[in-house]
Amino acid sequence: MSKRFRVLIVDDSLFMRAAIKKLLSKEPRLEVIGEAKDGREAVDKVATLRPDVITMDFNMPVLDGAGAVREIMRTHKTPVVMLSAHTRDGARETFEALAAGAVDFVTKPTGEVSAEMTLVGPALIAKLLAAAESVPRAMPAPVSLPPGEPRITMPRPVHGTAAGPRVVVVAISTGGPAALGRFLPAIPADTTVSLVIVQHLPAGFTAALAERLDGICRVRVREAQSGDHPEPGLALVAPGDHHLEFSPDGHVMIVEGPEVNGVRPSADVTMRSAARVFGRRCVGVVMTGMGKDGTEGLRLIKAAGGATLAQDQDSCVIWGMPRAAVEAGCVDAVVGLDELADAIRKV
Repeated sequence: MSKRFRVLIVDDSLFMRAAIKKLLSKEPRLEVIGEAKDGREAVDKVATLRPDVITMDFNMPVLDGAGAVREIMRTHKTPVVMLSAHTRDGARETFEALAAGAVDFVTKPTGEVSAEMTLVGPALIAKLLAAAESVPRAMPAPVSLPPGEPRITMPRPVHGTAAGPRVVVVAISTGGPAALGRFLPAIPADTTVSLVIVQHLPAGFTAALAERLDGICRVRVREAQSGDHPEPGLALVAPGDHHLEFSPDGHVMIVEGPEVNGVRPSADVTMRSAARVFGRRCVGVVMTGMGKDGTEGLRLIKAAGGATLAQDQDSCVIWGMPRAAVEAGCVDAVVGLDELADAIRKV
């Protein structure tokens, strides 16, 4: 018999709590054991009810979502899936909660609640089930750069497979924003590599992620656009709901297309293109996340003469994507999150 996971629902709206409870009642692997109307009540109920997983709104009275997640990670570490408003402010709030230790998020319904919950329901259930078996990690807040600290400015590279910077393509999903908040700040300003981040996120959230990371990193970070090109000290984030590929001369192409491995953007799409264009100058990295996206991409990078790395199980929120790559035999080295930046420098 499948294991049942105990769920705590946290939302200041009684109507929303009822809609979520009705939705989850149809999933036999989930059992709602309690509700809370604000973050402070949620912290108290986690201590008494000890749920396996929590679904939580961000905007609540008394204590908001990020504050509640931070307190839960400190006192009774429990996986949290956020319900996020699909707005720019909502994206910023979501990443604040993810940095505090929330495992994942689902965009909150904007229309009639019952009808909208039917649409987001399968995603919420899937993410609650995955989160319940994850290892939530409260990431320490990264230190912001001192005002005026210079960033590297390098000449544009020569395009083509024989010259230019090494291009590091990172595949990352569940647990990614917090992990990136620890990984990218460890890359020095004088790095000679260019990075492309393929984080599984919906449209509208990747720009906010790039903005957040740009404020704490010595390398520059921004959402990728068609026509961009890899530069040393630049990290490009693939835009949500689009694939990122490279033209034969190395320029970025943002394209539409079907989902690959159930996601868009897909790291396999980007890595396949990078392996073809950059060859042995390409480095593939698979980090925390569910599924197998990145495995085929690493295989192609390795076949092209490039290097491949995977994040280790101990530092992952979910060791699904790295495990798939390791089991496929296409990973050169498995390293911890805090050693990843140095490992990239050495390969």
